Amino acid sequence: MSHAVLSLGSNLGDRLAHLRHAVAGFGDAVRLVSGVYETPPWGDPDQPTYLNAVLLAEDPTAGPYDWLERARAAERAAGRVRDPQRRFGPRTLDVDVIAVRRDDDEPVFSDDPELTLPHPRAHLRAFVLRPWIDIQPDGELPGHGRLTELLETGPAAADAPEVRPRPDLELESTA
Repeated sequence: MSHAVLSLGSNLGDRLAHLRHAVAGFGDAVRLVSGVYETPPWGDPDQPTYLNAVLLAEDPTAGPYDWLERARAAERAAGRVRDPQRRFGPRTLDVDVIAVRRDDDEPVFSDDPELTLPHPRAHLRAFVLRPWIDIQPDGELPGHGRLTELLETGPAAADAPEVRPRPDLELESTA
């Protein structure tokens, strides 16, 4: 069995619907879903604001690349088009595999360019850390430390005030 932390983001079209469809697409594997946050774009400021969330999923048969394929399938279903000229550009849906743990709770590490685990920029992104804390307040990003410390004193701290909760927007959770 493996457990995956996945980050969801959308800034084109019906942003909330894209996030909801992504959560639904993970089906029975979904264990917990964070609140929704509105955030400024990261890496490329010339685009609309994002809605972001994090989900925790679990599947007895899934390995790290299975989570990656499910993430890509959700993006395809949302009509995601990748612009090779604009790495951090706008998107209907972005689903990143942030971290994977085996059933024995050991983190999976990978330096494969196709799937680097844990996600190499997660510790820099308040829009990942803040919603993740919603569902795992004592959580840790493997190789980087406790989520709360990363958000409060790490490189993501400068962006934390701009990650605004949207309690008026909800995603479904099977937990």
